[in-house]
Amino acid sequence: MALPHSLHPDRTPFMARTAPGPYPAGRQVAQESKIGFYLVMLAMLFEFGRPQDFFPPLKVIPFPTLLDTSLALAVFLSGKANFSNPQTKLWLALLGFMALWVPFATNNYRAAMLLKDMTLYFFFYLGIITFINSTSRMHKLIFMWLGVHTVLAINGMLHQGRGVGGWLGDENDFGMEMNVAVPVAFFMYQSANNVRAKVLYLGLLGLFVMSVVATSSRGGFLGLLAVGLFCWFYSPRKVLSLVTGICLVGLVLVAAPQEYWDRMSTITEDSTMESGTAGQRMFTWGIGWEMFLANPIFGVGQANFPWTIGEYLGGRTWQTKSLAGRQAHSLYFTLLPELGLVGVLIFGSMVCLNYRDTRIMRFIPLGSHVTSKNSEQPKDAHLMYAVGFGNAILGSLIGYLATSTFISTLYYPTFWIMMALAVALKNTTIAYVKSQRVGQSEVRLRSGTLSRSPLL
Repeated sequence: MALPHSLHPDRTPFMARTAPGPYPAGRQVAQESKIGFYLVMLAMLFEFGRPQDFFPPLKVIPFPTLLDTSLALAVFLSGKANFSNPQTKLWLALLGFMALWVPFATNNYRAAMLLKDMTLYFFFYLGIITFINSTSRMHKLIFMWLGVHTVLAINGMLHQGRGVGGWLGDENDFGMEMNVAVPVAFFMYQSANNVRAKVLYLGLLGLFVMSVVATSSRGGFLGLLAVGLFCWFYSPRKVLSLVTGICLVGLVLVAAPQEYWDRMSTITEDSTMESGTAGQRMFTWGIGWEMFLANPIFGVGQANFPWTIGEYLGGRTWQTKSLAGRQAHSLYFTLLPELGLVGVLIFGSMVCLNYRDTRIMRFIPLGSHVTSKNSEQPKDAHLMYAVGFGNAILGSLIGYLATSTFISTLYYPTFWIMMALAVALKNTTIAYVKSQRVGQSEVRLRSGTLSRSPLL
């Protein structure tokens, strides 16, 4: 299938065809190996697209583990391993903290296995921030990410809102991941520069919204509302965005069955808040808060909430049933009791840094890259797409954080890989701006208008 004109690898405005670089005319530049980039693309496919769940025989080979490990090896062999980024340092601190917990946790095995998973995600993260080092590769990776989520959305709608399997199997988890996809489609639609691309992204936006509806997840519904408000608030075209939102609401009103609205109407009912799933969650959160107060600094160790909650129940039950062994069903009430204030400080700092890195205008110097009429919109097409991607990634994080209020997603790959995209976007944008400035300086030098290049 042919890509829309604006998405063709040689035509998309976000991908520099021959971006000027800091090399003199005639100098040969060594061709960079693409192996690391291809490994990133494969890791994205197997972690999020999960073909091993579509085709179970693939599970015989642990592809995600092999790909993440291969990425770590490729990063170090490339000689480009860089640990100076603050998110990278925080992640290393988190891994060190988790490693210290392994011998002391109530369930050492679970703590060790989660440390292993988080280490593999860290390798994936390193691969992204190392090999997604150009605007072209950034665009290709996001397009790949969208394609994977398109397949997930279609599969979910065909299976009553359930995901393909693994960490995406539950309808609430699947709804969270689709809420993460909605703002990406929305801001890509706004950034597209031709009708075919706009129609494609608008279609994906409708698909992702309807896939959230298919889950009948009340947490997913609330998360979708948060994403919608974010998209409108950060949209540079608020009237058009309002019209788009109204059309999507109309689509949901027409397409969603009555059973969906009946379920959404129970969100605030007493039967839900007191004796239903919401009441059970709040009871569990209360126990989690007590667990945190008893271990406020270091927590009880990663993956150990289910193995420790029984100690704090004190004989209490939920409708005559013990909740020992139950997950917290909330990102926040997983983070607080398991990792304590140390974990809160690390995770909270990561969130703040991700916000900073998605504000692309901070990295674009005023002047030739920004219009004089509207200082909030760069006139360079590459940078306009970068601003759109920044809004998309931040919106995805909002969707994740809002929906995860009601589900235990702290150790899912979603947040950690979106953080990698935020860091890579910042790095590629800064590199592009510098290459443009160096290229312009060389042109001026050759024309005799400058005696030396400006400092970057």
